Amino acid sequence: TTFSLKTLMGMRWVATFCSKAQYVLKTDSDIYVNMENLVYNLLKPASKPRRRYFTGYVINGGPIRDMRSKWYMPRDLYPEAKYPPFCSGTGYVFSADVAELIYKTSLHTRLLHLEDVYVGLCLRKLGIHPFQNSGFNHWKMAYSLCRYRRVVTVHQSPEEMHRIWNDMTSRKTP
Repeated sequence: TTFSLKTLMGMRWVATFCSKAQYVLKTDSDIYVNMENLVYNLLKPASKPRRRYFTGYVINGGPIRDMRSKWYMPRDLYPEAKYPPFCSGTGYVFSADVAELIYKTSLHTRLLHLEDVYVGLCLRKLGIHPFQNSGFNHWKMAYSLCRYRRVVTVHQSPEEMHRIWNDMTSRKTP
């Protein structure tokens, strides 16, 4: 529940202090973000900002009932056989209006320890469908300039992130 609470407090913070923001990126600390792709290919600064928008790597799955799993979900906490579609918590983008909506919905939604699943539950209550974007990767991927230019997010070690960023920024295409 710590991660769920941290994300919810982030949503509350955005709603309170960043109400003029158009979009918000939530990401884990071990995720490399290709800012150029994020801004120019996904958010398209010249276009009108979207509302009730949520995108990332969409997962359609169900609860894991094996107690040894990192993603174990007890039946009494979540009895349904399937989760609503949710974006991997490694990284997702949403329009700023969604922050307040999720925070307010969370006030009457039973908290779950799996942050990304919990946000998916709130989105379902709000009637917001997360949009699949293939640029969001939630797995490790060996670095290659060509490959990393096509992604928005990718799982990476902190040591490698600085090296990758330096390489990508120093080898910009004209």
